[in-house]
Amino acid sequence: MDPITQGALGAALPQAVATTRKGAVALAGMFGFLAGMAADLDVLIRSVEDPLLFMEYHRQFSHSLVFIPVGGLISAAILHFLFGRRLQLSFGRTLLFCTLGYGTHGLLDFMTSYGTMLFWPFSEQRFAASIISIIDPLMTLPIIGLVILAGLRRTPLFARLALVWAGVYLTLGAVQHNTALQMAEATAAARGHAIERLTVKPTFGNILVWRSVYESKGRFYVDGLRAGIAPVVYPGTSIARLDPARDFPWLTPESQQYRDLLRFDGFSQGYVARNPDAPDAVIDVRYSFLPNTIGALWSIALTPDATPDQHVRYQTNRRSARASMAKLWQMITAERE
Repeated sequence: MDPITQGALGAALPQAVATTRKGAVALAGMFGFLAGMAADLDVLIRSVEDPLLFMEYHRQFSHSLVFIPVGGLISAAILHFLFGRRLQLSFGRTLLFCTLGYGTHGLLDFMTSYGTMLFWPFSEQRFAASIISIIDPLMTLPIIGLVILAGLRRTPLFARLALVWAGVYLTLGAVQHNTALQMAEATAAARGHAIERLTVKPTFGNILVWRSVYESKGRFYVDGLRAGIAPVVYPGTSIARLDPARDFPWLTPESQQYRDLLRFDGFSQGYVARNPDAPDAVIDVRYSFLPNTIGALWSIALTPDATPDQHVRYQTNRRSARASMAKLWQMITAERE
């Protein structure tokens, strides 16, 4: 999730268990908010020489369940030194608030589609429930409002309501996810396709319109799905699954670029294809601005004349965001063009 949502939910949990003593709920919210965002400091682990290093470490050890006590302790040590002592808060209370706040982070990220190593170091599998977008105002804004009210009114009641709202909204996301899965399966069946694997994920900022990607006979089929209220299928397009031997015959298994390609493939859970707009680039098919199009949000670019130890280039694409958001809004509101 985005940092604000992480901080808001991180604040709500310690507030919910705080006492009504003067200032306690507000302090719990402050420490929980900061600790709730701390796990994403893993984005600082990156390298100029290796552009994919950040992908390996983001949502890795710092987001695992076993790291929660460690992350809470580190957050508490820093925040108690900076603020806790001056606010006359015992280290034990600081530790409690920070650990509770930190503990919400990995679980909330698990609800998105990006993939989180919840069970590191015992497993490097990335788990994703894919029931909410990384940014969703309907999820976030009520939590923020209730957390602020909890601090101002000095009562944990509003924080508890924030947790209830988060649970209700995530449950709605799970219901919508299941509905989108059924719609995707029906769409594939109508085409006579046997699904080899399938993923659905909510689009930006909502749980009404979903992106469906399924594989059948070596091709990925992408569609938009308006699930639940006034269901609509927005037919998309298809693209061949990446075959390095076919798509990059010059790429040798001994090269660093080939190893980087395998790393990118693993991160993308095998949903990779050659970029139709840039033949020397590979995209993660799961993500696009619009649910029924194939447009790379990020990709890796390979160089035919690269040296054996040369890495791929990592690229992002945000150029068409504004136009795509207008079309997405039409899908969300079921407007006709």
